[in-house]
Amino acid sequence: MSKLSICPIGVFDSGVGGLSVLRALRAELPHEKFVYVADSGHAPYGERDDDYLIERSHTIVRWFRDRHQVKALVVACNTATAAAIHVLREAHPELPIIGIEPALKPAVVQSKTKVIGVMATRSTLNSEKFKRLLTSLENQATFVLQPCSGLVPAIEALDAIKIGAACAQYAGAMGPFGSNAGEIDTLVLGCTHYPFAESSLRASTGEAVAYLEGGAPVAKQTRRLLVAANQLHDEEPGKTADVAFYSSGEPSALASAALRWLDLDAVALPLHS
Repeated sequence: MSKLSICPIGVFDSGVGGLSVLRALRAELPHEKFVYVADSGHAPYGERDDDYLIERSHTIVRWFRDRHQVKALVVACNTATAAAIHVLREAHPELPIIGIEPALKPAVVQSKTKVIGVMATRSTLNSEKFKRLLTSLENQATFVLQPCSGLVPAIEALDAIKIGAACAQYAGAMGPFGSNAGEIDTLVLGCTHYPFAESSLRASTGEAVAYLEGGAPVAKQTRRLLVAANQLHDEEPGKTADVAFYSSGEPSALASAALRWLDLDAVALPLHS
């Protein structure tokens, strides 16, 4: 075990959506320490251009390294991954940086009808990284792409009425869901916020449609990189993962979301960066 093994893992997203990834990380790495940043004061990322996202991501990574000496960094946001992860890795080659992308490849394997829905932010769907991913799967399935403007702010605000309306609108626009030929039988949730709207989406898609998100693969990749670097924290019987929460927006909103979705009664601190 190296000295870095006791350092925390940094996790950031534009808001509370990355908590879905943190949930998977805590399950996979229960003895690690985490520092989570919700950059809500600069959200939604899905409506920002790449230059803005790159600059903002650089600022957050520097904060993680200066304040918390993180041993690894998880970009728990599809939009920020698509826009900035390549430049972050170039700027910090010694730091393991794990990104997230829409689970198109697993969807191709899982789908029986080979008609796959993809819900994501407009920025993610328009990114070069996503376009390359889509091109790599050409002729393997039909992908129905649906940008979901407004869904992230509704989830951030915990506004059940707006969440339900947005889910009904966007699922309805994608076409029929089901197991028959020509129907969407697999839905990729291409934003880390969207798993928290699953119950509302189910009202439109039905229970038989498979939902795929990226949290579990990210958590497994994070473990692999830590093991390879000999930086995995030693197991401590009875001890669960510690998490420190920060928000550039309203810290109380992040604390409420952590309690609601992770069952963590935590205090979130303001992020001044």
